[in-house]
Amino acid sequence: MAVIVISKRVFAMKHKEKLIPLLKKLRNHAKKQKGFISRKTYSSLNPPGEYIIISKWKSTADWEKWMGKKKVQKLQIDIDSLVGEKIVYDIYQPEKF
Repeated sequence: MAVIVISKRVFAMKHKEKLIPLLKKLRNHAKKQKGFISRKTYSSLNPPGEYIIISKWKSTADWEKWMGKKKVQKLQIDIDSLVGEKIVYDIYQPEKF
């Protein structure tokens, strides 16, 4: 069953130039992974600096396998160190009602 993963990041706009290349690298890596379906990034209009990434995966296991890769973990550490806090993830599944 496909799942939606919502990732939330908050960062100061002054870090945007350093973060964008890392986020693009992470996105491009995800696109090549088994089970990846799609990904969109949205920025908040109020307050600025808050971003959510909505990605769709064939299964939770596919997403967890990708997140467990050393390359992904390294990118997450690099991003988190610039942001100053860890990313928050929530996983959702479709309901049948």
